[in-house]
Amino acid sequence: MRFIFKTSYEQDIRLARHGGQVFWYGLLALALIAAPFALPEYWLAQLTFVLIYGIAGLGLMLLAGFTGQFSLGHAAFLGVGAYTQAVLTNAGWPFPLAMACAAALAAIVGVVVGLPALRVKGIYLGIATLAFGFIVEEGFARWESVTGGNAGLSVQAPALFGWPIDSSAGFYAICLVTAVLATLGIANLLRAPTGRAFVAIRDSEISAQSMGINLARYKTLSFALSAALAGVAGALYAHKLQFLSPDQFNILQSIDLLLLVVIGGLGSIHGAFLGAAFLIAMPQLISLSKDWLPDAIGQAPGLQAVVYGGVLIAFVLFEPLGMYGRWLKMRTWLQMFPFYQRGMFKRQKSFQKSDRLK
Repeated sequence: MRFIFKTSYEQDIRLARHGGQVFWYGLLALALIAAPFALPEYWLAQLTFVLIYGIAGLGLMLLAGFTGQFSLGHAAFLGVGAYTQAVLTNAGWPFPLAMACAAALAAIVGVVVGLPALRVKGIYLGIATLAFGFIVEEGFARWESVTGGNAGLSVQAPALFGWPIDSSAGFYAICLVTAVLATLGIANLLRAPTGRAFVAIRDSEISAQSMGINLARYKTLSFALSAALAGVAGALYAHKLQFLSPDQFNILQSIDLLLLVVIGGLGSIHGAFLGAAFLIAMPQLISLSKDWLPDAIGQAPGLQAVVYGGVLIAFVLFEPLGMYGRWLKMRTWLQMFPFYQRGMFKRQKSFQKSDRLK
């Protein structure tokens, strides 16, 4: 097992903890760079969707996993970014400027949602964000002069500095660069005082407030940053599909995003991308398994929803830390064998007197 002795604050905030992480992340980077040359176009498209959903998952992970705020309307932020990107791109705006406006508008909408949500938390916050998602979806359907309504809206191919990006490899490169920048931004944010304030609010709002953390400010900031990342993902999502309709951003999309962060592993950056890979791979696995199942099961309507629900229940009951938590347990077992203790990752929480009185 590797022991790391930190002797300076600079070493504590370093992104890579040791040389092994540099090696494996570098290997992953090389594999992602080589993907357009090694993968068929179909699998490259699936990998592109993993990156897009990973960016959206990073936003929801920042809100739910690191700040502890529950959201059931995150698809609305995704839709705001997608429609903003589509409208501005069709109007002739440059791709980077349109994406920046999509992120900014989604962040403003996040602030609008975050301010009333300061008075509620838990399931009541979830209901408030769910209602907001319904309102935005209905707005997309009714505002026909801008969004095209239920008839949908076509999206032009992106152009970067006058060069049209109409190939799968070129668009994959844009998504890869955006995902890397978003990941580095979140990783650095969590090491900054702002990120530590988010985590303090998640652990205990009373303790965070007693240490001088402004709950209203940081909760609103978390909503804004989370919505901005969802807006960026929505902008890429619009160009990938090249067609938008309001039913693409309904409650089912919000549940998919929530499923992504829970199964991937709440409170971890890796969990956002592991959950995105699960979300994209699961429909493919279900389609392949239908040939091996009896017709009464394989052809039954709603099979995918049943499988999703079963997987979610299994993770909540047997692996609350998600896929990334399972990997940490496997890695620790391999490093400490035969001295690994089974209850090492058992969830523990100590309640203060002020918490018990609530």
